[in-house]
Amino acid sequence: MRRRVMGEFFGTALMVGVGCGSVAYGASHGMISLSFGAVVALAIMLVGPVSGAHINPAVTLAFWRDGQLANALVIPYIIAQCLGALLAGFLLSGAGPTLVDSDLSLTQGFAIEVAITAVLMTSILFVVQRTSSIPVIALWVGATVGILAFVAGPLTGASMNPARTFGPNLVAGYWASLPFYFTSTWVGAWLACDIKHRFFPDRS
Repeated sequence: MRRRVMGEFFGTALMVGVGCGSVAYGASHGMISLSFGAVVALAIMLVGPVSGAHINPAVTLAFWRDGQLANALVIPYIIAQCLGALLAGFLLSGAGPTLVDSDLSLTQGFAIEVAITAVLMTSILFVVQRTSSIPVIALWVGATVGILAFVAGPLTGASMNPARTFGPNLVAGYWASLPFYFTSTWVGAWLACDIKHRFFPDRS
């Protein structure tokens, strides 16, 4: 178990470090989206063989609900992911927090986070159901993250990942936003399982 948990810690720290590092560097919106997509693909390639490369508590929740993750791994995975993100947040001095655009209501922001998280999780559950090839999964998931980040980044920060929000937001002092992002992404993950079971049932 220790190796798998450390894989989640390292993968999440890498993802948040590179993705939010592009924000600290002052990259354009398109480059930030590309950075997140690329580093997610890289993290999957690196730690996928070790832990499955969830690097996201919402993914862990979805895999647990879908029966693909043992109960004993859920809490250790989520703790490792949050600690990895927190380490990256400290190293970057809280750069790249996720915040809802001031022109949106919290209800609108919540709906957007639920929707994009559901799309991401459905995409992940779909591809892992059809292939075990880590390069294929990495490309698929990385591309999905990049596209969704590009579309929704200006609106909500396109979290889709409570750990990604936890580290930078806590360090930057936006801790009051954490319940919003944890709840919305977990609702999206839960919804994705229902979508998957309804439209992409396991093939027996």
